[in-house]
Amino acid sequence: MKSSLTIAKSLLGLVLIGTLPQANATLYDRGSGMIYDSDQDLTWLQDANYAVTSGYAAANLKNDGGASTDDILGDGRMGWDAAMTWATGLSFGGFSDWRLASVTDVGDNGCTTSNGGYGGAAGTDCAYNTDTSLSELAYMFHENLGNNSWYDTSGTETGCTAPNYCLENTSAAGVDILNLQSDVYWSGTEYAPPTNYAWNFYTNNGYQYIGTKHSEFYAWAVRSGDVGAVPEPSILLLLGAGLAGLGFTKRAAKRRL
Repeated sequence: MKSSLTIAKSLLGLVLIGTLPQANATLYDRGSGMIYDSDQDLTWLQDANYAVTSGYAAANLKNDGGASTDDILGDGRMGWDAAMTWATGLSFGGFSDWRLASVTDVGDNGCTTSNGGYGGAAGTDCAYNTDTSLSELAYMFHENLGNNSWYDTSGTETGCTAPNYCLENTSAAGVDILNLQSDVYWSGTEYAPPTNYAWNFYTNNGYQYIGTKHSEFYAWAVRSGDVGAVPEPSILLLLGAGLAGLGFTKRAAKRRL
């Protein structure tokens, strides 16, 4: 009896080891297309262009040449209102509280600091090398994925090269981000004033800035918190077999009494 219980506990331990985060990592594959960022306590879609992969873009094409904020192009780029509608209306993995990544607007135009904004002084929300604590996208790009800006903090070019330029890394801790575009991504944060602009992040050069809402940029959905570990089906079968074996052993022991 004791040995059977020990085996069952060991099997459960295997499940937990295979699905729970290990120490000193920042990104964890939760399965089912979701990635957890433990530093920011955020869950990202693993597919950074899911609007295309899911067929949403193709089914909702609208292009008036950038005259409105709700254009949706076939490659996944959208106006800001269209991106907000897509993200907040998304139901994925059993969750419906998805959104676009946020920016903390500190009211300080960091783009006009030293080096013509190339360096981006610490604590600013704008320019190259922006303060990553103020931007969920910048944190993912720089801190988690380890990518550089086009210029370092002294204003010197860092040597980003084609084809992806500064988007050199799309994985960390063995976790891959899929379809991350070397381009521009919307945040869900309006610029104030004026509110016809919203914040965005350039994954092709590590620059954070604002753009008019009728501009067409990519959208990447995120939600606050952890979705929890999602065991692989094979691991679940292994656990089930172990528990079934434990039940059989218990029944056999009773029959011997």
